[in-house]
Amino acid sequence: MKSRTTQSRPENLPTRKNIRAEFHNYSAGDYFVTICTREKEHYFGDIKNDAMLFNEIGTVADKKLGELHIHYKYVNVLQYVVMPNHIHAIIRIAEPLDAPECIPTTRQALGIVIGGYKQAVTMYARRNNIEFGWQARFHDHIIRGTNDGNLIAEYIENNVAKWNSDCFNPKNE
Repeated sequence: MKSRTTQSRPENLPTRKNIRAEFHNYSAGDYFVTICTREKEHYFGDIKNDAMLFNEIGTVADKKLGELHIHYKYVNVLQYVVMPNHIHAIIRIAEPLDAPECIPTTRQALGIVIGGYKQAVTMYARRNNIEFGWQARFHDHIIRGTNDGNLIAEYIENNVAKWNSDCFNPKNE
């Protein structure tokens, strides 16, 4: 396993650990992705009476997730939810044989999609003078089989209703 050196980095900056699985190329498969807002701020709206009420940037975040397949032909967002301070999504990246002209050939396909999504929402916020920011990284989980996928889909489906006990709810920290 290769280790990263800090020789080219200023001493005051920490070296980030690679949090991606070394055994997987992130160019095909199903992924459960969580992306948080900066400082877990409620940039997307609020939950009232078990319903997510989007503000302007929340509406954009929701719309851009639903449109990822337009910008990335090799992507299908199977299910997602936008919460006040984070999003969850099940993202399928096609096998290279299904869309060979579209899929990046390096270990970057998922990162490219998430980066593009975050950039699109951020650019909208900046153009419209809306205070907004993302957490620097995102969390992914490689979905391993039908049972794993079903449990994640159920979690996403019930996320708004379970907001009061959600780990991303600041009241629960």
